Amino acid sequence: MEAPRSQEAETSGLSRTSPTYRNSVRITVGSPERMRELGRALAGLLRAGDLVMLTGELGAGKTTLARGLGEGLGVRGAVTSPTFVIARVHPSLSGGPALVHVDAYRLGGGLDEMEDLDLDVSLPDSVVVVEWGDGKVEELSDDRLQVVIDRVMGGAEPEGEDDDRREVTVTAFGGSRWDGVDLVSLAR
Repeated sequence: MEAPRSQEAETSGLSRTSPTYRNSVRITVGSPERMRELGRALAGLLRAGDLVMLTGELGAGKTTLARGLGEGLGVRGAVTSPTFVIARVHPSLSGGPALVHVDAYRLGGGLDEMEDLDLDVSLPDSVVVVEWGDGKVEELSDDRLQVVIDRVMGGAEPEGEDDDRREVTVTAFGGSRWDGVDLVSLAR
């Protein structure tokens, strides 16, 4: 993983002037294994009650990152895409928080459909990770991490060699939960 270009990175349309913006880091990830490593590192910053929103196009690496989060949190079961079941709960093997992994791709906007999943009940005792949650789950928590994964296109590499490269922007929003949390450590 390359070091971030700046601590306050571009956030794919998210406003840094928003009163809820805390801090951000942008990281270049070169392979699926590096994406899993990033997930494991991010898991070290998480605790019960945290909401993580994963954003990126199909095949960007959202589930790969979630798999690394599961490994880092030490949860039971393989973390796979929950597309067809909407949500999977992975209990902790070590007494830590469970991982609730949600795919909101097929759900409509707003909390109406999300309320049926009872995520507000799971959130205090779990780390809740939501793929495709933009505009659907922000109201679950005043504090959240937004992880935006973009494919890197073009560059100096021969054709096909940069297919796995991703720019990952991790941005903290909300109250004081993320104050003092060193997101830049994710790039080390």
